[in-house]
Amino acid sequence: MTTSLHQRSLVADTHNDLLMAVAARPPAQWSAFFRERWLPQLLDGGVNLQVLPVFIDDGYRPEGSLRQTLRMIEAAHVLAEGNQEHVRLCRDAAEIDAALDAGRIALVLAMESMPGLDASVELISTLHRLGVRVASLAHWGRTPLADGSGEDATGSGLTSDGVAALREMERLGIVFDISHLGASGVAHVLELATKPLIATHSAARALRDHHRNLTDEQLRGVAATGGVVCVNFFAGFLHEREHEATLDHLLDHIEHVAEVAGIDHVGMGPDFVREVITELTPPCCEHSYGLDPTAAVPGLDGPAGLPMVTEGLLGRGLPDKDVQKIIGGNVHRLLTELLA
Repeated sequence: MTTSLHQRSLVADTHNDLLMAVAARPPAQWSAFFRERWLPQLLDGGVNLQVLPVFIDDGYRPEGSLRQTLRMIEAAHVLAEGNQEHVRLCRDAAEIDAALDAGRIALVLAMESMPGLDASVELISTLHRLGVRVASLAHWGRTPLADGSGEDATGSGLTSDGVAALREMERLGIVFDISHLGASGVAHVLELATKPLIATHSAARALRDHHRNLTDEQLRGVAATGGVVCVNFFAGFLHEREHEATLDHLLDHIEHVAEVAGIDHVGMGPDFVREVITELTPPCCEHSYGLDPTAAVPGLDGPAGLPMVTEGLLGRGLPDKDVQKIIGGNVHRLLTELLA
């Protein structure tokens, strides 16, 4: 049951891949599919602010990346237009707060690794015109802009085009996301960034030694920019035996980030992929990352389980005001500051 604190708090999720599932349908079904399949889960979870990443699966890369990117952005606009009584696609702080004040879910578009742009940094402005307000430069592998964490052995920072992309994002007002970026790339960004950063879905490497997680030094670095680290709920990033991951493991990661980075610099980036991947991946195939995407913390395989996190944090003795910062207050502050 949803706690009263959860009900009266602003709840923000900075990474849900639901657009992949929406865009897989014929366009005529986009609005209804979102309304029937995903909206009830968001409402049950008390989500008020939802970042929607555009992620392009390997099957579209490289030739179809840009087309699928545009298709997913269009899907976001269409589902928002078709469900105006419940959601609003927001471009700035005023629109976010207007949506929240009207009791609607504020949706914010994000790009995960900017697929399809190649090294054409000038097209970041095009993405901004289309409503993108959060973006990262890499996923698991190499892009013309940077290396993902799966390529950490290269020791590579941002390319010259990647540096130009960071500067362009800061100029336009697109929040820079370090999740998935390689370790040397994160260090490079921390040297160059002039605005607060976000990690939309990254857990603590001190508790689970996986390249997708952030070290304590990186956590402190993001906090020093004024940014927020949003903890990933993906079971394989919480515990090395992913099918044994529990709510307590997740809470451990959240508390660790809060202790290292500070209570004002932690949020939630659940990365709810179980339903999406189960639906879109043929049963014949194994996931290429070596982790089981269907493994989930019991009760936390989708947005409806989010009140469990609030209850768990309260059960550990955290004060109400700190819990409210973690479950959404910090992310809301960051986005409204940077998208002012």
